[in-house]
Amino acid sequence: MVRWAAQEGWNPGLDDAQAFYQADPEGFFVATLGNEIVACISVVNHTADMAFLGFYIVDPAFRGKGIGLELWNYAIRHAGQRTISLDGVPEQQANYRKSGFELSGQTTRFSASVQGAPSKEVTAASADDIATLIDMEATASGVAKTSFLTAWFEGTATRQTLIVKSEGRIIGLATVRQCQEGAKIGPLVAENAGTAEALIRHAATLFDGPLFIDLPGNALVLRQLCQEIGFFAGFETARMYRGPFDAPDAPIFAIATMEVG
Repeated sequence: MVRWAAQEGWNPGLDDAQAFYQADPEGFFVATLGNEIVACISVVNHTADMAFLGFYIVDPAFRGKGIGLELWNYAIRHAGQRTISLDGVPEQQANYRKSGFELSGQTTRFSASVQGAPSKEVTAASADDIATLIDMEATASGVAKTSFLTAWFEGTATRQTLIVKSEGRIIGLATVRQCQEGAKIGPLVAENAGTAEALIRHAATLFDGPLFIDLPGNALVLRQLCQEIGFFAGFETARMYRGPFDAPDAPIFAIATMEVG
């Protein structure tokens, strides 16, 4: 599924699969013909109230045959009565509406070749920090992704989580991971623009190539900061929900991933 995401141009991380799977091991589905996978999707249950839909891909050779829709209908039942969110390509909005999804806003991918600058304020997160980081991300996103972010924040050789503390309290976090091209930052949560910039510029020193960051429409302070640093807006996805959800106002927030939320 991650390899297909790369072929679709989504630029996944080199070490995403294990953390994605830990989000909800029963939330990943494929359609097969014989031993061949021809379509995939994920419906990850993060909480008793919220799920996230992603990885909806059909092999180009098998599109237009109803396989994707059948898999969609099968997988979406995994969410039960939960509200489901997704970041989908805008041209599919009409199809998503047929399944009860309504447009809430946009998520925009920004990219740049950032001038890196190591900061003494920025340190690597420890295992003792993870619970606090999950709470910070939940306050910004509105969803406590405990299983997923516990694995995500533990880090690997190609994924690191950075923090900034002030008077013993964490005031900013950013996870950066090496991808097929460059590196992505996500999530990012900070109390002020200065902290966010320190995290971004420090992240730029860790891996070669351009940086990518996915920003929701209401992250106005972070959008302005990214543009000042030199990021350019790229493609947009439609953030949609099936069911009730009141998104928090988080002016300095970047989502973790478009695949599992």
